[in-house]
Amino acid sequence: MSWFESFVLGLVQGLTEFLPISSSAHLRLTAAFAGWHDPGAAFTAITQIGTEAAVLIYFRKDIARIVSAWFRSLTNSSMRSDHDAQMGWLVIIGSIPIGVLGVTFKDQIEGPFRDLRLIATTLIVMGIVLGIADRLAARDETGGKHRAIKERKSLKELGVRDGLIFGFCQAMALIPGVSRSGATISGGLLMGYTREAAARYSFLLAIPAVLASGVFELKDAGEGHVSWGPTIFATVIAFAVGYAVIAWFMKFITTKSFMPFVIYRVLLGILLFVLIGAGALSPHAGESAG
Repeated sequence: MSWFESFVLGLVQGLTEFLPISSSAHLRLTAAFAGWHDPGAAFTAITQIGTEAAVLIYFRKDIARIVSAWFRSLTNSSMRSDHDAQMGWLVIIGSIPIGVLGVTFKDQIEGPFRDLRLIATTLIVMGIVLGIADRLAARDETGGKHRAIKERKSLKELGVRDGLIFGFCQAMALIPGVSRSGATISGGLLMGYTREAAARYSFLLAIPAVLASGVFELKDAGEGHVSWGPTIFATVIAFAVGYAVIAWFMKFITTKSFMPFVIYRVLLGILLFVLIGAGALSPHAGESAG
């Protein structure tokens, strides 16, 4: 991998990690369209450490409060009813599905799941799911001629059941094209949470999963076409761009719909099917050397 490739891929990672359009799919597609080798699941996991570092900094006050309350709740029973302490447990519980499924399907994640036909399918299907979830949220928030405004749930109403459902939604993102934020936000909206609550928990829930995955994959950084220098460079780029995207996205979702992302996902998925069907793009582009 060249330094230019790592710069572009780090930029793509930072731009797409927190938007509901799938960073893993865009890394895969960027390489395929440019004629580069598939950067691989290991490169993706390691560069995500950069974007998760952006999450740690952006939500540092929330995270510090949650971690502090969680540790105190271990020895102080009166703290166990504290919302922040409960959030700590819920993040742990919600991380179990992706941890178990990630280890179980590691070979598929690094191989068959990176087929561009599967990515095109997940882009379209999950785009439609996000669109439906967003439409239901908008209907609750605005009401209608014969419908009263319905109050949506905040994170204070999050329990073990919903935390696990969020976790299974996040685990779906092991398949490129699904999108970690897209799946968890869709799940949250379908369960009746506000856009802001679903997005905030999505970002917090991703921290242990992404950091663990990145650390686990560090051993592969020096193998194949992934090397330390370009990978670290891409991770730094992903961090800087990712932080800016988080700040923008959290403001965007308070007043805007997810429909632009829905339309983009569906059109991109259709474009992929057209290119593959026309023979202009191989569903395994870049895999032979990647």
